[in-house]
Amino acid sequence: MAAERSGDLGRLEARLGHVFRDRAGLLRALTHASHAHEARETPDNEALEFFGDALLGFLIAESLLKLFPDADEGALSKMKAYLVSAPTLAKVARDLRLDAHLRLGKTERGVAGGVRQSILADALEAVLAAVHLDAGESAARGVVSRLFGPLMQGLDRAAVEEQDFKTGLQEALQAAGRPTPRYRVGATEGPPHRPLFHVELLIDGEVAARASGGSKKEAEQAAAKKALRAIRRKGGTAP
Repeated sequence: MAAERSGDLGRLEARLGHVFRDRAGLLRALTHASHAHEARETPDNEALEFFGDALLGFLIAESLLKLFPDADEGALSKMKAYLVSAPTLAKVARDLRLDAHLRLGKTERGVAGGVRQSILADALEAVLAAVHLDAGESAARGVVSRLFGPLMQGLDRAAVEEQDFKTGLQEALQAAGRPTPRYRVGATEGPPHRPLFHVELLIDGEVAARASGGSKKEAEQAAAKKALRAIRRKGGTAP
């Protein structure tokens, strides 16, 4: 596979700004569950993605606190949520040309529209975890600074708030004296490596919106977007 060729990995390392001492970790980070399932021998990147998710959240929060020392908790939370969201991570992954190096199974190769957003986001988190395991926190911090620094420097809070629909909905409901919304996974379908989550958004115990997505976070944001739009159409009255 292309991801296993030394020259290809070298170019990816150059874009990351980190040369791996042991490329086995990088290869695992690039291995999607669909490939691992078909190969029946290669571990996939899901455990690394789990670690990378927590690690990225920590490093982004740390960077934002240093960059915006006077910002309140609400502003910092919204900026962090935007930076670690699946759309942002997928964009960073595409800019890194990570899609060209992913090891995908037949069910994911050649999918119309290219590699799915959730796969790109998860792979980026897995790669960050691999960097940390290969060379420690300082190396991971350097990669995050290189990849996300320009985004953090150019953050527009108004634009961020528009993208963070869950926070926007919660604030709108609080302003109307309504309780915090709850999200409930109604059903999950599809193979383990390509699930589709169906989420219901409940306000006062009543279903206010339904949406689907490749991850629970994605589905919840989509449901919050629907509910928030309904509120705005009604002139600020919660559904």
